[in-house]
Amino acid sequence: MNLTQASKELFRRTPDERFESLTSLWEYCHHRRERSTDRWQPPLSLIPNTEADQLRLTVGHDGAFALNDWSFAQLCKMAGVAKETVNRLSADTASRVFRETMPSGNKPLQILTSEEIVRSLHGVTYTRLWDADLLIMLREFAVDFTPPPKAFDGSTGLYSGEQDLFVFMIDPTGWAEIGGEAFAPGFFVWNSEVGKRSVGVSTFGFQQVCQNHIVWDATEVVEFTRKHTASVHGSIAEIRQIIEALIAKRDERKDGFVRVIKRAMETKLGDDAPEVEALLAKSGIARVLAKRALELTHERGERFTLWSVVDALTQLARELPNAGDRNDADQKASSLLALAR
Repeated sequence: MNLTQASKELFRRTPDERFESLTSLWEYCHHRRERSTDRWQPPLSLIPNTEADQLRLTVGHDGAFALNDWSFAQLCKMAGVAKETVNRLSADTASRVFRETMPSGNKPLQILTSEEIVRSLHGVTYTRLWDADLLIMLREFAVDFTPPPKAFDGSTGLYSGEQDLFVFMIDPTGWAEIGGEAFAPGFFVWNSEVGKRSVGVSTFGFQQVCQNHIVWDATEVVEFTRKHTASVHGSIAEIRQIIEALIAKRDERKDGFVRVIKRAMETKLGDDAPEVEALLAKSGIARVLAKRALELTHERGERFTLWSVVDALTQLARELPNAGDRNDADQKASSLLALAR
């Protein structure tokens, strides 16, 4: 399958939401957490008002705060009014609408503020998971992983905005064989401190990432998600275990691949060119290509080992003018490695 999650993130993110490295992303999220405060207040303590023709929300005795797009949408939902309708009103009229429609009751609301802005509003059942805590785990346990090659606009696959976080990472040296083809491991991780989306991870093996950050030919996709309820902090340990399982499988396959290559270097296909050419013909290698590969192996001064012959065939396959012929020749050459198992 082809995975498009990272591509969708690429096209919806603004430049100020993009980061060059996991470290710079963590520093940003850590600083944002340090500037954020959870304030618990009953609904009656939330007073919508206007200041300089802008809607603001007074939070008990803590002062008046501006609203961003997400917290404004949450306030509309809490009051049971349509966001599109309120957006058409003046700030003064909107504040009066909210004062007449805000819920009552004694259960406190959780208001997350950052400096002079309300980032989110939630009830008592919501439990926050900080992006910085999730990123600390990734920095500790995903040390071999890096952002993918940069997209056409320079994006790295690492994003954080006012509503959510998204991380796309791959292991560029983790190539190993799965079902006779080469795959490298990668993963997506996402979260929202303000309730926009669940926390989760998706791990996979892939063959290629294009400049639109579409992951092509993904296999062995494993996904885990959890809502922001009382048990959400346990998701960090579960995401870590899923990534560790991806790493363990990568290491096992890499070790197996190394053993195959070692055997291929030690396995002699024959004593002379005619003997090896006959063996290659039985394996479906075109006679002209086989003969040229053996000549190239001889020119290099190498023995007719499985590895040297496969390497020569692979090099010659790249020189074929037709893409279909190149792929066919490359696959047949790679299939010869089964002789070393």
